[in-house]
Amino acid sequence: MGAKLRVLIVDDSAFFRNRVMAALAPAQDIEVVGTAGNGQEAIALAKNLKPDVITMDVEMPVVDGITAVRRIMTESPTRILMFSALTREGARETLEALDAGAMDFLPKDMGHPSAGNVPAEKQLLERVRDLGKSRLSLSRSGMADYLRTTPRSGAVAPATGASVSSVRADLVAIGASTGGPVALRQVLSALPRNFPLPLVAAVHMPGSFTTAYAERLNASCAISIREAVDRDRLTPGQALLAPGGKQLRVERAAGGYQVRITDPLPGQIYHPSVDLMFESVAESAQARALCVVLTGMGSDGLQGAKQLKRAGASLWSQDEKSCVVYGMPQAVEKAGLSDRVINLDEMGPLMAKLK
Repeated sequence: MGAKLRVLIVDDSAFFRNRVMAALAPAQDIEVVGTAGNGQEAIALAKNLKPDVITMDVEMPVVDGITAVRRIMTESPTRILMFSALTREGARETLEALDAGAMDFLPKDMGHPSAGNVPAEKQLLERVRDLGKSRLSLSRSGMADYLRTTPRSGAVAPATGASVSSVRADLVAIGASTGGPVALRQVLSALPRNFPLPLVAAVHMPGSFTTAYAERLNASCAISIREAVDRDRLTPGQALLAPGGKQLRVERAAGGYQVRITDPLPGQIYHPSVDLMFESVAESAQARALCVVLTGMGSDGLQGAKQLKRAGASLWSQDEKSCVVYGMPQAVEKAGLSDRVINLDEMGPLMAKLK
C-alpha cells in the first residue's frame, strides 16, 4: 500500500468531527492527521500539516468556512470538501465556498438525492478518496481571489478535434458533477446575450441548491438562466438548469423543443442524470445537437454520449488539465466519443462562435 491519504477535519461541533472521523476510520488508505474547531485553526493546520484533503464546515466561530477556504487556497492550496446545510442559505454559502476554491460539497446529512441511496459513510469515503486522487489546479476560475493576485503561467493548450464550423446544432446540452458549478459558470459567462442557441444543463446537486445556483448564474452571465419547469420551451439565448432531485428530458414540440421534468425512477443513481438528458437529446434533436461533458466524478453521460454519436450529434469534452475531477470527460474521451477535447478556458469562447 502506498502513502495514506491525509485528511484534516474542520467543524465547530465535536459531535460532527467525531462522526466524520468514525466514517473514515475503517479505511486503511486514509489517515486523519488533525481536527479544527474553527476556520482560524484550519488555516494554521492546513499550512503546518499539509493535508491532502480538508473537510470543512461553513458556519463556524472566529473565522467562518468561506473565509477559511479563501485563505487556505491563497496560502496553502488544498483540496477542500465542504459540508452544507440543505437550506437556501446553505446553498448560497456553499456556492460561495466553491467560488472561493472548494472542490466539492456534501450536505451535512450526507444523503442528498443526487447521490441516490448510497449510505452516508460510503458517500463520504468515496468523495474523500476521489478528491485525494484529483488534480489540484491553481488555474481554476473559481479561485477568484487567488487569480486576482497571481499571474497566470503557461499558455492554454489548444483544443483538439473537429472545428467549430463543423457543428450544426439546434441546441446545446451540458453535463457536469464535481467542479461543475464553477466550470459551468465559466462556460456560460463567455456567451453573448444574443447567443443563437438554447441550452440545457444537468449538474449533480441537491434540489434545494439548484434554484439558488440558477439565480447566481443568471446574475453573472449575459444570457438568461433559470431552473427548468416542466414543459418550458427552449429559446435562443436561454439556459435551463435541471432541478436537483428531478430528471430533465428534451423532447420535440411545435416549432422547436421543450423540457419535461419528472421524478426519478427507482434505481436511477443520479437525479438529474446526464445520461438521461443526453439520451433524450439524441432522440429529439438527433444530429442537430452539441453536447458537452464537463468535470465530474464517475461516468454519468457515457451511455448517453454513445446514443448521441449514433445519432450523429457533436460532442465536446473538457480536457484533463482543466478538470477538477477527470472522471466524466475521461469516460467519453477513452471511448473515442469526443469530437473535441477542450481546456475550460477555451470552452466558452469556442461555444460563443457557434451560429
